[in-house]
Amino acid sequence: MEICQGIDQIAQDDWNSLLIQSNEGFLHPALRHEFLFAMESCGAVSAQTGWGPVHLKLSGDDGHVRAAMPLYIKSHSYGEYVFDWAWAQAYERNGLRYYPKLLSAIPFTPVKAPKLLARDPASANHMAVGFSQLAKNCGADKTILGTTVSSAHALFLSEQDQAYLLGNFGDSEKSDSSPLHIELDSRYCVQFHLENRSPVTGEKFETFEDYLQSLNQKKRKNIKAERRKAMDSGVTIQRIVGDQATDEHIEFFFHCYVQTYHEHMSTPYLNLEFFRTICKTMGSQVLIVQASLGNQPVASSLLLFNGDRLYGRYWGAIEKIPFLHFELCYYQAIEFLIERGINWFEGGAQGEHKMARGLNPVNNISAHWVHDEGFKEPIRRFLEREKSHLQNYIGELEEHTAFKATALQSL
Repeated sequence: MEICQGIDQIAQDDWNSLLIQSNEGFLHPALRHEFLFAMESCGAVSAQTGWGPVHLKLSGDDGHVRAAMPLYIKSHSYGEYVFDWAWAQAYERNGLRYYPKLLSAIPFTPVKAPKLLARDPASANHMAVGFSQLAKNCGADKTILGTTVSSAHALFLSEQDQAYLLGNFGDSEKSDSSPLHIELDSRYCVQFHLENRSPVTGEKFETFEDYLQSLNQKKRKNIKAERRKAMDSGVTIQRIVGDQATDEHIEFFFHCYVQTYHEHMSTPYLNLEFFRTICKTMGSQVLIVQASLGNQPVASSLLLFNGDRLYGRYWGAIEKIPFLHFELCYYQAIEFLIERGINWFEGGAQGEHKMARGLNPVNNISAHWVHDEGFKEPIRRFLEREKSHLQNYIGELEEHTAFKATALQSL
């Protein structure tokens, strides 16, 4: 097992090959080597920004890479979307230090993706052990990473991750009680996703109209009205896959991206170099949707995709046009999803308004461990209460789905 202080210390082909094997045969756009390298090379992810890379690499006796794991030393909790600020404040009130901590996640990107990238179950189990031992040892020993850590976290876990980090680690000879493993606690959060499948027929939608017909009359009427009002403004819409995007497309999108952060009195995490790089190195998995009035672009969104999922990511506008946000972030995305035969659309973090467009609540699971014995039980109780609240919340949301009642009965 090696600790790599940069994704460039792991060969791109090795990393992406492990990713495909661990992601049901799909190259996850936000976890591919090129995406993480772009974040590090553009300066958005570094020890100076509070995201110190300490990725794990496991090699076999033959020297071939058997497993890997994205991992960071974090000195804050920004850019994670699974919020533990209250835990940090509780530590501070008790005279303890919460930061730095270990975090396995995709920086600034709240999407489900495998964190234990492995060629086989044994290698995945070894990586789970390595992560456990690193977290446990660095709780008291600062010589390994140059600092001690208060805790370890792995966010937006795949089902395989959950089995190895929260279950029996995929090995009958190893169990939760094994001294090799730390006991991680699960935490739940809600996002809104759309499945490209008619609840009536069970088949994929063939057209946008098929998708509309699966919704109840009120939601269908509202969507048609929103699209009509957006187009009545005179805008034209263009979808550009990233490897076909010009510098003008990318630069205008970035201008819109920055504008959105400024409107929310915040600072953008990523810079123009990052977006230029991913359009150049992995552009076939990047989608830019641009709206223009005449020859003047006025709004833009950016999404990531593979054959399985479309991920809504960023949006911005320099002119306020009614319902243009919904057009660029949802309706154009759903049209693209249907045209490409992609299975799922993940609409991004939060947003109950997405349910009116057919996106339904989905649980995402993360894993957490704290070194301090005095905080283990209070955090566990907090997570149990939070889980109960979220289960009730999802139950209430499911009563307000946009799909027809007849369609729901057939599910």
